[in-house]
Amino acid sequence: MVTYLDGILEAHRRTAADDDRSLDALVDEAKASPSGFSFKEALQREGLSVIAEVKRRSPSKGELANGLDVEVTTSQYQAGGAAALSILTDQEFFGGSRADLERARQTVSLPILRKDFTVAPHDICDARIMGADAVLLIVAALSDEELERLSGLARELVIDVLFEVHDEGELERALNVDAAIVGINQRDLKTFDVDPERALAVLQAIPPEVITVAESGIASSDDASTLATAGFDAVLVGEYFVRAADATAAVASMSGLRVGRRLRTVKP
Repeated sequence: MVTYLDGILEAHRRTAADDDRSLDALVDEAKASPSGFSFKEALQREGLSVIAEVKRRSPSKGELANGLDVEVTTSQYQAGGAAALSILTDQEFFGGSRADLERARQTVSLPILRKDFTVAPHDICDARIMGADAVLLIVAALSDEELERLSGLARELVIDVLFEVHDEGELERALNVDAAIVGINQRDLKTFDVDPERALAVLQAIPPEVITVAESGIASSDDASTLATAGFDAVLVGEYFVRAADATAAVASMSGLRVGRRLRTVKP
């Protein structure tokens, strides 16, 4: 079954195939870029950490926030107590841009995740150069060889990785490349429905030393509280925040919620 992700990945792989820039030169440029903040450390503070996202559009819902001002929005997120930011840089499907991330970097003093469809080493380098402190690797979108190569380059460039998984099989693949931060996307890639129960089941299979992030379908402080009580260390929230009448208050309503003890499932 073809999913929405397939079309997006096909477009990004075409772009990557046409990118003839020297990888060695990009790596050197990335290494010479100013160091930023630790995304991983930001998610290790006491209480629930909030990764607040700048999200202009989605493939399923269209425009989410007409006229969104990156400087204003990210300042509100920081004032509300966000631990980190997520900035969508995909233009074709999500209406984001490199400029959005660069403006956010100039505005706030928070770690920034480049939220995009990372398929090539050039993408890792670009993230570091534009000022990101972390990149997203969607396990379902990458082969084991790609996961190893891309995560290895991220370590070389001192940039954190958020590994996104949807089930225990993908989790195992992420852990095989020493994932330190794992995000569980509650949205089914085939039906696009949100399935919190599956996400909670995957959570219990994650080693306690790995930082856990809940993604998608978080539409209230009650949703965030449920996830925190289950043992998630952080939540990544976009649509709810960009549509909120008071983004600062919306972030504050989730930030620092008490995180419950995760009871890991041990397989025989």
